[in-house]
Amino acid sequence: MPNDVAIAARFEIETRDLEYQRHPDGALQARLYKPVGPGNSAAPFPAIVDIHGGAWASGDRLNNAPLDIALAKSGIVVLAIDFRMPPRHLYPASIADINFATRWLKAHAPEFGGRADLVGGLGTSSGAHQLLLSLMRPRDSRYASDPLAEMPTADATLPWIVLCWPISDPLARYRMVKDKGNSRLVEAHDAYWPSEAAMAEGNPQLILDRGEAGTLPPAILVQGLADDNVTPDMADRFTAAYRARGGDIALHKFDGQPHTFIMRDPAADASLRATELIRDFVLSRARP
Repeated sequence: MPNDVAIAARFEIETRDLEYQRHPDGALQARLYKPVGPGNSAAPFPAIVDIHGGAWASGDRLNNAPLDIALAKSGIVVLAIDFRMPPRHLYPASIADINFATRWLKAHAPEFGGRADLVGGLGTSSGAHQLLLSLMRPRDSRYASDPLAEMPTADATLPWIVLCWPISDPLARYRMVKDKGNSRLVEAHDAYWPSEAAMAEGNPQLILDRGEAGTLPPAILVQGLADDNVTPDMADRFTAAYRARGGDIALHKFDGQPHTFIMRDPAADASLRATELIRDFVLSRARP
């Protein structure tokens, strides 16, 4: 397991894998990080459904393990999920899995020391993009197509979200990487998205610009300023549009930091500061 981020720990953690959904072509797994020990008098804990990055086409539930472990040791339940990916599954299959996982965690949060109304979301890179789509369209028939027997009335709305270096405008990013000749990222876009029209339709930035988003919860956005996986203005444009539509969002920029910087070097000063900001934001949302 990757080294965890070295911030002050209040809890021991219990870690295990579980199945949260089953499709005809197989089960979807999640890694659960649960705070345990004498400090459990602090329950109910806030809980996070964690959506990993990987340009929509790679990675798994362990991608964000250093951050997930640090948050769990701070008293936050984390459910880091796998979801369907290319080449077998294109957009919007993964969004349906994320929508379902959000509802599943709400239904099962009490089993892990949490509570349904304290379930929020965290996404990194393309995972942040997918989290935003599920959140902005929580009842979209394409995304909410799978019923949840344990809590049939639940939806994928969230009271707060954490966005780390999000691909908030996949169409702008696609055109940027094509211009740069970044064949790896171009191929990842082409593997997930049927067309540029789909990138415009499933686009959080354009959803905000078009006035199509529903209620926007409080958010925190972490962005490195040496991140060449996003357009230089992507975080600023998204933050401005989120606020213009009535959302409360805090943008935190980190000089010299690349894409996925927390996971690249969890013990670096910038990673520790970013992790503490995320931890404090989540815990503050859970206070009465």
